[in-house]
Amino acid sequence: MTSRIFISDLHLCDEQAQTLDFFLHFLARQASQVDELYILGDLFDSWIGDDNRAAPIPQVVKALQALGKQNTRLFLMHGNRDFLMGKAFCRATGAQLLQDPHCLQLQSCKILLMHGDLLCTDDVPYQQFRAQIRQPAFIQDFLSRPLQERAAIARQYRQKSMAAQPEKSGDIMDVNENAVRDVLQQYAADILIHGHTHRPAVHEDEQQRIRYVLSDWQPHAATILKQDSDGFKLLKIQPASGP
Repeated sequence: MTSRIFISDLHLCDEQAQTLDFFLHFLARQASQVDELYILGDLFDSWIGDDNRAAPIPQVVKALQALGKQNTRLFLMHGNRDFLMGKAFCRATGAQLLQDPHCLQLQSCKILLMHGDLLCTDDVPYQQFRAQIRQPAFIQDFLSRPLQERAAIARQYRQKSMAAQPEKSGDIMDVNENAVRDVLQQYAADILIHGHTHRPAVHEDEQQRIRYVLSDWQPHAATILKQDSDGFKLLKIQPASGP
């Protein structure tokens, strides 16, 4: 049986050396032991184009290449921070880029994979902003700018986002239950796996459909989802865990 690990929201950046080390250890010791690794968005804290070679990108690329040599297949999904990740990065790492949402059929069970931000429909300003920056014309204009200018724009967007968060209630920044129900019905899925909200948990609805929520990664811990012959297990891992 194919074994899999699902993770999300690593937010890797040069300022978070401990989280980076944690992730690299995880790739070498745990991800290399399964057949497939799914990263459901926000691998990096920001992505301003595949031509960016700033730290820690080269180190992460090298580690993902090594993972592929261990015969672990890699699947990536865009997050709200790294949605500009493109074909060049996937070629460099050997990753397959998945659409959001993506359906995974496991025998009689259909699993729906998402980053999770599309489910936060109560946050209307964010959804409007998301729709704007995902427009092909907007993306083309942004990527045509010099790398240094793109970096400055990304910092400005991040600062605005952080400034707006204290004004939003916790419920607004979580998923909308109606949106969850609708997407499960639309795709006739039995299981939904997502990140984004940073609220790891297992939820079950009245129709016994299960929603697994992945955590963000901190220097000291992360919550991942593992699937093997024993089923699905939401696991908390730490830098020292694993063989």
